[in-house]
Amino acid sequence: MRTVTQRVQYASVTIDGQLKSKIGKGLLVLVGIEDRDTQEDIEWLCKKIANLRIFDDENGVMNHSVTEIQGEVMVVSQFTLHASTKKGNRPSYIHASKPDFAIPMYEAFCAEMGIQLGKEVATGTFGADMKIELLNDGPVTILIDSQNKE
Repeated sequence: MRTVTQRVQYASVTIDGQLKSKIGKGLLVLVGIEDRDTQEDIEWLCKKIANLRIFDDENGVMNHSVTEIQGEVMVVSQFTLHASTKKGNRPSYIHASKPDFAIPMYEAFCAEMGIQLGKEVATGTFGADMKIELLNDGPVTILIDSQNKE
């Protein structure tokens, strides 16, 4: 499971011209799922993301997590995080899970993130053509792969 976590001032998801969800200060988490991912990956990633100390304290030092600042989190599925660009110019997505596996994993990820935060998370819609608007704060962007826990 791969995530791109961005510290944002705000983020929103629009689908077919309709606002699906929005958040204020917090994190936008893009998540890509592959067939070898497990519930353990979900739990490890959600705990890691909820506790990342990437928000400034009173001295401007990144010492606080989204949980500590009572920020919001938006989770959006993004199969392109598993793009392979090794061969040719057209990315291959053979490592990205098909919907029958990925949808329940995405829903479990969102639920676990809500548990870690103690509140619901905003979401996109799996498989939809979404327009994501955000103001990256910093910018702070963190890549995490549960298969590479270094």
